[in-house]
Amino acid sequence: MSVLAWVSVAVFLGAYTLIATEKINRVAAALGGAGIMLLIHATDAEAAFFSEHAGIDWNVIFLLLGMMIIVGVLRQTGVFEYLAIWAAKRARGRPFRLMVLLLVITAGASALLDNVTTVLLIAPVTFLVCERLALPVAPYLIAEAMASNIGGAATLVGDPPNIIIASRGGLTFNDFLVHMAPLIVVALAVFLGLCRLLFRSAFRYDPERAAEIMELNQREAIADRRLLWQSLAVLALVLAAFVLHPVLHYEPSVVAVLGAGILVAATRVTTEEAISEVEWPTLVFFAGLFVMVGALVETGVIGAVSEAVVEATQGRLALTTMLLLWGSAAVSAIVDNIPYVATMSPIVAELVQANGGDGPGQVLWWALAVGADLGGNATAVGAAANVVVLGIAARNRTPITFWQFTRVGLIVTVVTVAVSVPYFWLRYLG
Repeated sequence: MSVLAWVSVAVFLGAYTLIATEKINRVAAALGGAGIMLLIHATDAEAAFFSEHAGIDWNVIFLLLGMMIIVGVLRQTGVFEYLAIWAAKRARGRPFRLMVLLLVITAGASALLDNVTTVLLIAPVTFLVCERLALPVAPYLIAEAMASNIGGAATLVGDPPNIIIASRGGLTFNDFLVHMAPLIVVALAVFLGLCRLLFRSAFRYDPERAAEIMELNQREAIADRRLLWQSLAVLALVLAAFVLHPVLHYEPSVVAVLGAGILVAATRVTTEEAISEVEWPTLVFFAGLFVMVGALVETGVIGAVSEAVVEATQGRLALTTMLLLWGSAAVSAIVDNIPYVATMSPIVAELVQANGGDGPGQVLWWALAVGADLGGNATAVGAAANVVVLGIAARNRTPITFWQFTRVGLIVTVVTVAVSVPYFWLRYLG
């Protein structure tokens, strides 16, 4: 590799380290790294803003933007509070039954929306319900973060790494449903069983408090019924368009932006209110990250790494798949899975072509997705949803420590990734 390539690697690793250690804000680290890459001519404006393979992936940016607006409007209706109170009453105040219902709701919502947004909406209500039932809130919050990561892995829009993988691999919403959803259903069932064992000391039943929770009226949580039905109608249309991509030929990013536009135009929600719900720092972070990774593509670093991996595995698809699955889980346990997948996706694209292209080689995309999504559960910093939950807990004066989360997360990750191994062998490698 050239001197410029090595300098690019040093810049990228420096920015990545700052992101992982949170020494400075991750947006500042990503933008700073992107700026340096442009400054040293590792990439240029043409490649950074307009290249399909080495620039900002605008499909990812606008898909996230559209879904953030839709979910922001949905948040105003109170539907998530309604679901949480309904779950508590449905469980009749039984702690484990309550956890199962909350986790199923969290996983299901994360598959359709975004896992970070889902935990932001579910966590405050979890505090309310746990306080009413005199239950320790930490186990429920930890489990919800993990359920959001597991459930989000099932679909294209559920977890940001999946959006990156879909865009780079040319995969559709239906591809994720067919290949990821069956495995995630099994992983979620296994996870619920683990929760029974890992959090057993938290399931203390109080009959008096259970009777009080039964008196809550979940319908009072709905703040705007008209807006709720309008939002659900638009969300249903957006999801239908995702599924019908092979027929309609509209990219998910286009569908999400159209849905957001229709929702804002057809409701009483103002443009300012809709835009205020967008997590702009997240979108800017993605943009900076894409520019840095694009610079590695432009300088030949990505190509060199992929060639080295192909040589090391000698073109053996099964070995490459298992290495990618477990390696992704291990790395995602240490650093946020979003920058990891953004870095690995161009490498995997090369490996897919070296292992039979979009036919048999496509299994490598699913190995990357499963490893990164499930590996994010291993530690408190492995996924964005984990960080958000710990922040919410700290603000509510019930802090969750790094190791309190991680000692559960490591077990969950090892077990759920191990469950995926026979799935890969039976479906793709056997």
